[in-house]
Formats: sequence, structure tokens, C-alpha cells
Amino acid sequence: MKKYLAQFKPFLIFIGTFFSAYILLTIVYKFYLSSFGPIDLDGISRIVGKNVEQLMLLFNCDINIVKSLSQPYLEVWYNDKFTLRIVEGCNAVSVIILFISFVIAFSGKLKTTLLFILSGTLFIYILNIFRIMFLTILLFRYPEKEHFLHGVLFPLIIYGLVFLLWVIWVNKFSKYAK
Repeated sequence: MKKYLAQFKPFLIFIGTFFSAYILLTIVYKFYLSSFGPIDLDGISRIVGKNVEQLMLLFNCDINIVKSLSQPYLEVWYNDKFTLRIVEGCNAVSVIILFISFVIAFSGKLKTTLLFILSGTLFIYILNIFRIMFLTILLFRYPEKEHFLHGVLFPLIIYGLVFLLWVIWVNKFSKYAK
């Protein structure tokens, strides 16, 4: 047994570090969410909605994003048509937590790790703002494609790019980089 523990030590350290970071960050985030009432939307999701609205206004889109009066979500009105909802899960925090946990598990030098986490988090956040903008426009034009767009295409793009960030991290900056 000792032989196997020694043989798989790097893997076990990675798994332990990854899950420890993931669980800790998730608990902190859930604690943050618990500070909001049952029909309130968290501040991060509100900022995401505001950023989507600002981006779309930059492109002269007819957009209006308002808080639902009875539910914890933002209503996205595009060309005077209710197009989609922005709920807490749309703010990309869960993807960012996953990204950060992986980078911590394959950490490198402290400064490099922190800079990569900050720049990667910003990249994911901005990517998510564009995701919601494009989803708004596409769902306005093709509402029958909602399952494919929201459930397949955009998650594939987001997670694919996060995976690419992980590959870059491991190969260029982590302690395992050559």
C-alpha cells in the first residue's frame, strides 16, 4: 500500500488540493448567496446584467434588462420582446471557481499563479458577458434553438476555452511546465 501511495503521490496531492480549493471557494460563494432574500438576485448577477446591457447599448441594440418583481432573476428585453432570464447561475462564478481550483492544484510561483488566476477570471467574466449578449440576439431570432444554443453550443465554447486556459497553465506556467 505504501508503494502505491508513493507512486500516486503527485496525483493524490493534485486531487486533494483541487477538491479542497473547490469546496472552500464553493462554501464561501454559498455563504455570500445566503445573504440575499428569496426573491433577491445576488450582486454579481446584477453586475453581469448591467455589463451585458452596457455592451449591447455600445452596439446600439434595443436592450432593456430589469429585475423581475417576483422572482430572483433579471428579465432581458431585446427589441421590446422578453428574450431570456439572467439567473444566479448565469454569472459564471461556478466556472470561475472550477478554473481557480484547477490552477491552485497545479500551482506555480505565487506571483505567476495569482496573475494567471486574475487574468483568467477576467477573461472568463468577459467571455460570459459576450455569451449572454450573443445568446440574447440568437434567442430573439431563433427561439426554437434554445436547447442547442443554451445547453450545447455556449457551454461547449465556455468550457472549451477554460480547458484551453488550463492547458496553457500546465504547459507554460505551472510547476510541471517544461
